[in-house]
Amino acid sequence: MPISRRHPLAARPAARPARLAAALAIPAAALLLAGCAAPTAASTGGADPSAEAAASAYPITVDNCGTEVTLEAAPERVLTIKSSTLELMLALGLADRVIGSAFSDGPVPDEYADAASGIEVVSDKVPSQEATLALEPDLVFAGWESNLSAEGAGERSDLAKLGVATYVAPAACKAEGYMPDPLTFDEVFREFGEAGDLFGVPDAAADLVADQRAALDAIEPNDEGLTALWYSSGDETPYVGAGIGAPQMIMGAAGLDNVAKDVHDTWTSMSWEAIVDANPDVIVLVDAAWNTADQKIAQLEANPATATLPAVQQKRYVVLDFPSTEAGVRNVGAVASTVEQLGALGF
Repeated sequence: MPISRRHPLAARPAARPARLAAALAIPAAALLLAGCAAPTAASTGGADPSAEAAASAYPITVDNCGTEVTLEAAPERVLTIKSSTLELMLALGLADRVIGSAFSDGPVPDEYADAASGIEVVSDKVPSQEATLALEPDLVFAGWESNLSAEGAGERSDLAKLGVATYVAPAACKAEGYMPDPLTFDEVFREFGEAGDLFGVPDAAADLVADQRAALDAIEPNDEGLTALWYSSGDETPYVGAGIGAPQMIMGAAGLDNVAKDVHDTWTSMSWEAIVDANPDVIVLVDAAWNTADQKIAQLEANPATATLPAVQQKRYVVLDFPSTEAGVRNVGAVASTVEQLGALGF
């Protein structure tokens, strides 16, 4: 959804007065120091003009999954929930603002390991509201809407009353008009830009988007017209990537034809009989610590129906880490890995 900026005195959720004053004072101070000249490092006492420009963008308001979020200044104490949010903060160079991470889906990529090494892991699951508030965050950055509930880190409205802003990764929004339909790389990159605006680092976000666009453009999709099943989880009832979410986006960019693409959802259940009838050329396996790719392979090989599939008999598997399968900074890498693994399979 588009970002809007409102007059500083417009009504908004509970704000932090000190931050509001600081946010409004910066542009005025710059004008006094610079006079009529354009601001420079010398005329602002050595201050970074780009930092001042970012600060002057506040207050900033976004419509996030149907909840209006207004920030008076760049958040400085951020709790991340889910890998996608932590890794975006790291990619934007904001590790020093992350006071804790929770409910991560696995280790961060090697390129972010050093930056993440000093960040406290608050919980392996969604932290409670009590644990969340004990950290004194000024913003909770959640990967799923369900992370912000009475049973989780707290209802968004309740946290706002306590001066804690919340922001959900927009790709995870579920309400009509907010859920991406379908999710595209353009939308993923737009979300990087929105996060850059919210956290006051638009230039870092622009650089991230440029790098990822270049990497995506450099990938040559497989051109053999292969069909594929995206097998995420489930034994008796398998859950697969459907037609409008990250699985479809990744497979499509890699040149694969999703056998469940006609299901208008991000994920869906699919009977084993339907999978056998589809007879996919390859099977994409999501590798999660709680449901590994090896476990899925064992299931496919033990099931009398799927054991006869050529893709199973010939072990035509593509394996992707779970964190790369949710909208985020790993998606382009997932496309590249998929194409590389298809090549290793002889395609």
